[in-house]
Amino acid sequence: MAERSMQPVHVEDSILEEFKKLPVATIWGTVQSTLGVPFPFMEGVNLIFSPGQKRLAARARTLRFHPMRPDLIAEVRDNENSPEYRAMARCGPGDVLVADQQGVRYAGIAGDVKLLQLKMNNAEGVVTDGAIRDMSVLRDENYDLIVYAQGRTPYGQQPWGEPAEENIDIQCGGALVRPGDVIVGDEDGVVVVPSWFAEECLAITKEHEDAETWVKEKTISENGIPGQFYGNNLMDNYRNRDR
Repeated sequence: MAERSMQPVHVEDSILEEFKKLPVATIWGTVQSTLGVPFPFMEGVNLIFSPGQKRLAARARTLRFHPMRPDLIAEVRDNENSPEYRAMARCGPGDVLVADQQGVRYAGIAGDVKLLQLKMNNAEGVVTDGAIRDMSVLRDENYDLIVYAQGRTPYGQQPWGEPAEENIDIQCGGALVRPGDVIVGDEDGVVVVPSWFAEECLAITKEHEDAETWVKEKTISENGIPGQFYGNNLMDNYRNRDR
């Protein structure tokens, strides 16, 4: 296999569509085992809403909150030029806003007014290790955004955090997120795939899913036990299945 460059790349929409067909659990396994990334999964970040049961696979556009202090607020609050609006301006079709709210469970990151920018830009959604507010409005007014968060809240960002930086490396749920990384979500949660690994990850994960399908079919057809075919030698068994 050619040496990986590990330089960020633009992930095409066609690749994102293929990720939507694969389970987060298997993608997590690919990133963890192939790259040795210990925490590619966002812990505590759960599916809050998915219009029409859509799957999330999108390019990350990042936003970081910092603990509040008067000097920070004086520097970063600038109406439509504030960091949260600049971050959302980067989001369009195929993009998702990923917000680092320091893992504060009930700290909101935005509500229906601010997130209107994502709706107008036709972005895919929002992912945060904080909380989401005004969820009923987002649903009832058809914002068409997929939402992952620690939970729902009536609180705003204060007093926990202030949107301070955008388009930088962040953490979310303990996982590193770099701008342009692929964010994949299903009912199990959210996993992060480095942009430069996306195509390779897709190929490895597809083969693993095919192998698991083969195990299930063979177990049923032979009235057997999955452990006969499933385990450390899964891929060898699958690749040698017709020999």
